[in-house]
Amino acid sequence: MQAIFARLLVPMIASMMWPLYAQDLAPRAYVITPIDSNAINMTWSYYNGGVDFNGAIPISGATGVFSVPTFSYYHSFRFFGRSANVAAGLPYGVGTFQGELLQQHQSVYRSGLLDSTVRFSVNLLGGPAMHFPQFLKWKQKALLGASLKIVVPTGQYDPQKLVNWGINRWAFKPELGYSQRWGKWVLDGYAGVWFYTANHAYFDRPVPTTQTEAPIGSFEGHFSHDFKPGTWVSLDGNFWWGGVTSLSGIRNLATRQTGSRLGATVAFRVAAHHSIKVTYSDGTYLRFGSNYHNLQVGWQYSWLGWSLHQKRAHGD
Repeated sequence: MQAIFARLLVPMIASMMWPLYAQDLAPRAYVITPIDSNAINMTWSYYNGGVDFNGAIPISGATGVFSVPTFSYYHSFRFFGRSANVAAGLPYGVGTFQGELLQQHQSVYRSGLLDSTVRFSVNLLGGPAMHFPQFLKWKQKALLGASLKIVVPTGQYDPQKLVNWGINRWAFKPELGYSQRWGKWVLDGYAGVWFYTANHAYFDRPVPTTQTEAPIGSFEGHFSHDFKPGTWVSLDGNFWWGGVTSLSGIRNLATRQTGSRLGATVAFRVAAHHSIKVTYSDGTYLRFGSNYHNLQVGWQYSWLGWSLHQKRAHGD
């Protein structure tokens, strides 16, 4: 019985952890910043929810409660005359996961690194690369951008253990993003696709097996309003579909995902270099996978350039 539960618990954990990457809600992701803008972010994320297996495996009451503090860094630069930026994040997870198989309750606690992420974004239309003095005179209208997000398999993973924070595979998300401003109102819309490499050490008995996953398409939208520079509020939503998984080449159609989330974000600047952002989201529809409540609180320290001369020149 314990071995059966172990084998079935693994996809439950994977279903709980993957939404950290696959179900993003990121307002103003394609709004540009001046050349040599930098930011350090510390974000605490709390997740509490369950998993709907759509009859794919006989587990009931599958839930997870975990928190994920994340350290990330952002830098903007010129890329063939266009505004571009790169961001990298390193998350750490702490949490407990549980479920019932044939009326027997099991739970597991885990603490460790999750897979790191890197995102490159470049403006294609409406946002030329500008230094700070030019940027002050510029007014956003319509922006079109493209990005590539990569999940790097650096997280905690051991094929002999039942539960891991890492997913032991690479993931890539090319995306197009559009942003339109009307005065203090901003409308954002993104469309992207997640692609995954194979996990050749997916937990199984007596030896690990190969797991693959079909691409997942996604749409994301945001409608936000400025109150003053650095202070704004946004309504957020997304929709995703796909992701049928296969073990050793055998597809399980019951694992096809369809879902959406709605949420809200409040950002406010508390000092010249410091800002706070609070986000809450919840699932509105789910066919397979995790459905959780998510609360995020983030602190950001931002600055322009690297030298003391540059900071004085811009009044920092």
